[in-house]
Amino acid sequence: MPEADLSPVKLPLFSAAQERSGEIEMAGRIFNCTGDKSLLHETVRMQLANRRAGTAATKTRGLISGGGIKPWRQKHTGRARAGSTRSPLWRHGGTIFGPQPRDYSYKMPKKAMAKALCLALSERARDGKVMVVESLALPELKTRAAKAALERLGLTHALVVLGEGEESVVRAIRNLAAHKALRVAGLNVYDILNYDEVLLTQKAARALEARFGSVGQ
Repeated sequence: MPEADLSPVKLPLFSAAQERSGEIEMAGRIFNCTGDKSLLHETVRMQLANRRAGTAATKTRGLISGGGIKPWRQKHTGRARAGSTRSPLWRHGGTIFGPQPRDYSYKMPKKAMAKALCLALSERARDGKVMVVESLALPELKTRAAKAALERLGLTHALVVLGEGEESVVRAIRNLAAHKALRVAGLNVYDILNYDEVLLTQKAARALEARFGSVGQ
């Protein structure tokens, strides 16, 4: 099997004024890695399972009030024996084997999750859907300003990843239905695959390199 090409990748770089200013070299281990794509499927399944509320519930005979008195005597009535009006066989009785609150969440190995994240970023990068902006400086922290900035970058359905100290921009983007803003710590496979483009601030891109640069070593 040929060795994966982990040479550095050049991504489009835009200035703070949302104008193309050149290219930026990024780690190939994050933006040019290859691997089993079933790992992406497994990671998305895990994320969706972890989001499940698991609050579906039914009442068993022990949870329904009433039914403490025996409906009729045990023998000599000509009817079947009955001990409670809350029996599952009766109307208004309990439910047998109904759903109960449960936790659907589970965890994958940390290295597998990190590898899946790099695979997702690499897929987007190979499709030319990843770009870096020096900073996402807005004239005002308003939704209209964020919308105008993303339109100047040519983005229509983007995941915006912000670095430390840039969290205030999240407030300006969160009301845009077509876009989503995340901090680096919250970056995940599901959102990367769910959006057509990925926009990284330069600070976020370098934070990703520091966090995942050793994946696969």
